[in-house]
Amino acid sequence: MHKVVANAGEAIRDIADGATIMLGGFGLCGIPENCISALVAKGVKNLTCISNNAGVDEFGLGLLLKTRQIKKMMSSYVGENAEFERQLLSGELEVDLIPQGTLATRIQMAGMGIPAFFTPAGVGTEIAEGKEVRTLDGREYLMELALHADFSIVKAWKGDIMGNLVFRKTTRNFSTSMAKAGNITIVEVEHLVQPGEIDPDHVHVPGIYVHRIFQGSGYEKRIEKRTVKM
Repeated sequence: MHKVVANAGEAIRDIADGATIMLGGFGLCGIPENCISALVAKGVKNLTCISNNAGVDEFGLGLLLKTRQIKKMMSSYVGENAEFERQLLSGELEVDLIPQGTLATRIQMAGMGIPAFFTPAGVGTEIAEGKEVRTLDGREYLMELALHADFSIVKAWKGDIMGNLVFRKTTRNFSTSMAKAGNITIVEVEHLVQPGEIDPDHVHVPGIYVHRIFQGSGYEKRIEKRTVKM
């Protein structure tokens, strides 16, 4: 199977209005910058975006929020985006806030083919509304469903043309699971190499999960809050 595509525009070519998309990264660390820009340029609308964060104003998913291309966000931490807040409070944006551990596990379960699991997180809160609650060993648990997507879009540090991927540090928090939870997985990498150039023991996601891969460029690699120790 030929997996290498020329650029982000070709990689996202069949993402249409109304698609559900997972986007990897942790904060602004390891987000698929090239693909996000390509989605903005393509102009697809009514997207459901699954991401731990919602970017910041003028960067990351903030770009898609600015152009009103996102209909619904499923996220854990969204506190750095004023436009997100404005759209939420005005009723323009549907939001499903999910505890971070629950969000990560729902994605992991999708990749593992497990349809649901039980967690104590959220019991007795608004998160529990409409969900099945079971008592196990004297403690109440919520049933949470696995979280799938039409497309998973992630950024890796290195990948080969067969789709084997290597991530760095906190970029692994969500991206490695998301790569396994989409019907189609799209990957942009900083370094695209030939088969055999990655030590098998260093592979974080095997190529069997990857459908399209390309070498990205122009990464800004922003951080949300820069701190300096005096």
